[in-house]
Amino acid sequence: MYDHILVGIDGSELAQTGLEHALTLAKRLESRVTIVTVSEPFPMTAASMVGGWVPPQVDYEQIADSQRVAAEQILSDARGAAEKMGVTAGTIHVQNAWPAAAIIETAESNGCDLIVMASHGRRGIERALLGSQTAEVLVASKVPVLVIRRGRSGRARHQ
Repeated sequence: MYDHILVGIDGSELAQTGLEHALTLAKRLESRVTIVTVSEPFPMTAASMVGGWVPPQVDYEQIADSQRVAAEQILSDARGAAEKMGVTAGTIHVQNAWPAAAIIETAESNGCDLIVMASHGRRGIERALLGSQTAEVLVASKVPVLVIRRGRSGRARHQ
């Protein structure tokens, strides 16, 4: 049914829940998995641009280096979880991109036929204020999306 599953993670406990579901599904379906994490672009504030101040290049390089180190750890842990379950998994770190767009692009360019992501399931103003990469992927993706949502009880459930 699903031969290649993409799972988006960010190192959070919630994302770990999504990863566990994706790996369990992949094992049962004998699918391969691609695990992706995305580092967002460094934000430039309007105040810094108006005032003429731009951070020196070394700041950008330090930020990119720290993002790379964090992503390597996140992906290494995820790869270890996949190996422990006997699931074939590749990893990808997309730098300087918005997560939802990068996840969709990664799924499409790698021929994935399912995206698995976790979500808090926030609604209304809470979702608007905090944003939801999962909601953006759900709305914009041509690839089917399985959302693992943590309910009020703290237990994960499929949607």
